[in-house]
Amino acid sequence: MNVKLLRMIKFKTTSPEQTEKFGREFAKSLCGGDVIALTGDLGAGKTCLTRGIADGLGSTSYVSSPTFTIVNEYDGGRLMLFHFDTYRLSGSDDFLMSGLDEYFFRNGVCVIEWSDIIDDLLPEDTIRMTIKGDGNTRSFECECPEKYQKYMVEAALKVGAETEE
Repeated sequence: MNVKLLRMIKFKTTSPEQTEKFGREFAKSLCGGDVIALTGDLGAGKTCLTRGIADGLGSTSYVSSPTFTIVNEYDGGRLMLFHFDTYRLSGSDDFLMSGLDEYFFRNGVCVIEWSDIIDDLLPEDTIRMTIKGDGNTRSFECECPEKYQKYMVEAALKVGAETEE
């Protein structure tokens, strides 16, 4: 069994633009098959972050919350982005019965808002981010597999985010 070292990385952004910039920078390190699990209250910045990730992957489409469609697909970049909002699902069974778990194997990047609803289905090496909002300030707590720790810290520093150890 291959043990993956996880580390909690914390940082703050102070505007929606900075949150998007972080997503744009971090997206440069993402590979096909990566899953990013987002949790946070309504308005915390989950879709804002996803908008930056889509831009960083090269998509030119406008990213909006997929609340009523459950998943939006964005292409046109170096990797497809599959943007989920599982808020309206009652649990993992709904996700599985809808066949949505097949997206994990489509060699794109999956970003899942309200991921705690399907937490038991997420791959072992999922990048997990909890976002808490206060005005324009967003606090991120990220549980990141070892292969992405350096990139996450570098992306946060590059956009001027306040990092914590």
